[in-house]
Amino acid sequence: MPQEGRTIATDWNIIPAGSEVMINGNIYIVEDRGGAIKGNVIDVFVGTEAESIERGVYYTEVYIKEQP
Repeated sequence: MPQEGRTIATDWNIIPAGSEVMINGNIYIVEDRGGAIKGNVIDVFVGTEAESIERGVYYTEVYIKEQP
């Protein structure tokens, strides 16, 4: 189940499932791939549609934790 503050969707060809990603100082886990997520796009799971509209689209640095 997706969880607010933890789950993100990515293109698994770019950032694979299970990867840990830091966005704006918060750590998220790639747990979904989403139908419209292609290329260098990340969808951060939030609790409601209203909140997703409020947050909108933004561009920021993303750091991927190295896999051992």
